[in-house]
Amino acid sequence: MTSTKEKPGSEPKFDWKASDLRYFSYSFFLKQRFGHRVQRVSLDAGFTCPNVDGTVALGGCVFCDNRSFSPSRRVPKRDITDQIDDGIRRLKKRYKCDHFMAYFQPATNTYAPVDKLRPLYEQAIAHPNVVAMAIGTRPDCVPDDVLDLLEEFANKTHLTVEYGMQTMHDRSLDWMNRGHHHDAFLDAMERSAGRGFEICAHIMLGLPGESREDMLATAREAARVGVDAVKIHNLYAVENTPLAEQVKNGEVVLMERDDYVSTLVDFLELLPPSVVVERISGEAPGDYFIGPSWCLDKPGILSAVKTEFERRATCQGARYSG
Repeated sequence: MTSTKEKPGSEPKFDWKASDLRYFSYSFFLKQRFGHRVQRVSLDAGFTCPNVDGTVALGGCVFCDNRSFSPSRRVPKRDITDQIDDGIRRLKKRYKCDHFMAYFQPATNTYAPVDKLRPLYEQAIAHPNVVAMAIGTRPDCVPDDVLDLLEEFANKTHLTVEYGMQTMHDRSLDWMNRGHHHDAFLDAMERSAGRGFEICAHIMLGLPGESREDMLATAREAARVGVDAVKIHNLYAVENTPLAEQVKNGEVVLMERDDYVSTLVDFLELLPPSVVVERISGEAPGDYFIGPSWCLDKPGILSAVKTEFERRATCQGARYSG
């Protein structure tokens, strides 16, 4: 299986010696790709998911409360342009930046007819400060007409489509009440090939019952199928989810930081050096968060990952054998 991009070799390449990290970080990629800082603006188009509304399951993923994953779910829904304007105002207080990526983040952002999706995407890329778009979705929610639409927008702007792979192991997908198996991800990858947009795979480490070798098998699979980018984080628990109860009852033990950092570096060593690493950890607001507490310390995690790469004298792709 090949990458989704139509012109291999035309995108920025990773040279870790030119970066301050030993993996192909998203900030490094964006600066190469656009020549300046680009910040993501989270957008909420009001979608749900097929494992929430009963199409494939009920209740959603065991770990998921969308209010904890996206700031937009904690405020009343607004027009897309208003959300972009507000997001830009907030981001400019923290960053010196004039260029932004419209990021359709919470829930499943292709889970609607094309005639509903098109105006939402059009409104996002029409904003004068938006130079790119990212769409988070599930691999079982991209019928061919939606892929045709995504290809259309890939010809208008830099487009990344985020598929929730999570893991290659069907037993883990069953545990999380995902409502699909790994074959859905393979099918989406196959039908997305050559359409001009990049694919980012969401991957979760520390799922119950998965050994380190199970997690590294997912790394090898992501490399094999040719994803363009990955978002990786540990399993963490937020309030009002089935996982929260499982953690409180001792049914699920969450990964410790040292184990996560070591496994993460193993994982990144197995990815091709061309794969962009958009995220290495996750977090949630304190009022929803249960644990583990260490994943709220993002600078500490980054420092620990850098230290582990340096200790091993290694980098992303060091053990990639593709």
